[in-house]
Amino acid sequence: MSRAEEFRAFRERMNEKIREQGHLGINRFFNLDTRAYEDGALDARTKEIAGLVGSLVLRCDDCIAYHVLRCVELGLTRDELFDAFNVGLVVGGSIVIPHLRRAVALLDELEVA
Repeated sequence: MSRAEEFRAFRERMNEKIREQGHLGINRFFNLDTRAYEDGALDARTKEIAGLVGSLVLRCDDCIAYHVLRCVELGLTRDELFDAFNVGLVVGGSIVIPHLRRAVALLDELEVA
């Protein structure tokens, strides 16, 4: 199983388990998070790029992986993603580099698949 497949399967399994608990606040937050990336005044592509840059700056590998996957699903090119990676690197500084490496490794994996 690829890293992308493992990530998706784990995320879906755990999200379902969390939602099944029925905690109102958590379920509302999950819904808010999902809806934040839908088309609005900004399209979903732009919002995913913003999410990716924010995730790079915050150094959250799970979030970075999610947004790379979504960006690829939404048809962003490698060049567009590298522009987003660059913004995240400039804003976040050199501490972002290890996370950038993992993001590029995932992107490479997705392009082979």
